[in-house]
This record gives sequence, structure tokens and C-alpha cells, in this order.
Amino acid sequence: MLNIVLYSPEIPQNTGNISRTCAVTGAALHIIKPIGFEISDRTLKRAGLDYWDKLDVFYYENYGDFLSKNPDAETYFFSSKAKKSYAEVTYPENVYLVFGCETRGLPTELVEANIDRAVRIPMRPTLRCLNLSNAVAIAVYEVLRQSDFKGLG
Repeated sequence: MLNIVLYSPEIPQNTGNISRTCAVTGAALHIIKPIGFEISDRTLKRAGLDYWDKLDVFYYENYGDFLSKNPDAETYFFSSKAKKSYAEVTYPENVYLVFGCETRGLPTELVEANIDRAVRIPMRPTLRCLNLSNAVAIAVYEVLRQSDFKGLG
């Protein structure tokens, strides 16, 4: 199963868009607190449209809680500071793609502790980063492409 992990998301519209991507691809969504908005936020619901009941969403108090509830998770950490491109990886079938918050990304110590599984999406070196929901969509579709879009029409 494909799993998307949002580490402390801040912008409800991004999380809503990501939920929609998860729904249409069959990916599960994992959200690690703190969250920069209320889950009932109108803009979150609007961005996800009527897809919220069509995906599995899991919430965690912190990263330790995520690890304790997913002890065998094969994780890949998306960071603009990583050296390896996301396209250089052959992703396992049951993968967890971890993304940081919109303003800070993933904590540096988390990326450094997992540097062998840290990947980046190539972009112009003078620019900071892509929009979070766009980055998630790129990553999701690479994993799906590698499985020949198994289960999708």
C-alpha cells in the first residue's frame, strides 16, 4: 500500500488537495501533529471536496507515535536538502513517503538520521521548493508508475 505522511502540515488547502490525491490513487494519508489548522476547517474540507470518506486518514501525536504504530514502515523522506533524486529509487510495495511542513520542511535531524532514504525532487538551485501538494502528487505518481499503475484504470 502507498502511504503519504505529512509531518506537521500548516496549510489546509494543501492537505485538502493531498487528501484528494490519496483518494483517487488509493493511498492512505498519515498526519503527524502539530497541525497548523483545525481538522474541521472549512477550507480543508473544500479543498478535499467530497473525497474525505473515500480514503483512510490516520493521526499521530508526534513522530514517535507514528513510529510506534508503524514499526515496520519503509519510509522515504522528501527534502530539498537530499542528494538523491526521487526517481533514482525503486520503491517497495508498502512504502511511506514522508513530507515536511510547508514553511520548514522536515526537521534537519530527521533527514540526516535517514540520509540513505532521503530524496529530493530536482528543481532550479536558486529556488526554495515546490508547493507541498504538487510535490506529493509527483512522488505518488512515480511510485504508481513503477508498479505500472496497478489497481488504477
